[in-house]
Amino acid sequence: MPHRVSDGTDDFARKLFAGECKFVAGAASIEALPPSKLPEIAFVGRSNVGKSSLINALVNRRKLARVSRTPGRTRQINLFRLRDSLMIADLPGYGFAKISKAEMEAWNRLISAYLATRKSLRRVLLLLDARRGVVEADRQVMPLLDQAAIAYQALLTKADAVTKSELENVLHAAVLEIQSHPAALADVLATSVETGAGIAELRVRLAELAVHG
Repeated sequence: MPHRVSDGTDDFARKLFAGECKFVAGAASIEALPPSKLPEIAFVGRSNVGKSSLINALVNRRKLARVSRTPGRTRQINLFRLRDSLMIADLPGYGFAKISKAEMEAWNRLISAYLATRKSLRRVLLLLDARRGVVEADRQVMPLLDQAAIAYQALLTKADAVTKSELENVLHAAVLEIQSHPAALADVLATSVETGAGIAELRVRLAELAVHG
């Protein structure tokens, strides 16, 4: 069901995401992250789930967030500032089969520290591939989000890659799965950077965080 918003919030969302968005910093450690007082949202998901592509689509830029063809390549937190209203954090991907145990442990430490200490963080967006739905790697990450007590929104990416009936089934299964996670929002939003599905809706939801902090 579409998220109901006021016309004012809808207009603000269009203007916000049409505005200037700048790369702020890339940090491989929490200590290297610059402090921020702006509301912050973080994108997290499996390697090559489409995080960078979704960020680029949201802010109407083709190459703001680097899109890698090599799974697991992004090993740092990349920060972007949207006008002077919102910070966007692109977190390293997880679940890449070729990653070493030491690298996985380093990922866990980085993300756990980020979730626990980033006071400006208002929402985490958990990206799920519509072709696969919730997989074991996602199930291992959701408890970290629950423990941090940061509200997170599950999103399906690449919704154009499945049929309408397949998408409905994946959405239903994902909603049932997240119901057992206390920090997860109740609904799951389907998106596609190819067709634009769900992009305007997501902009409005994030704009509300920029307005209300």
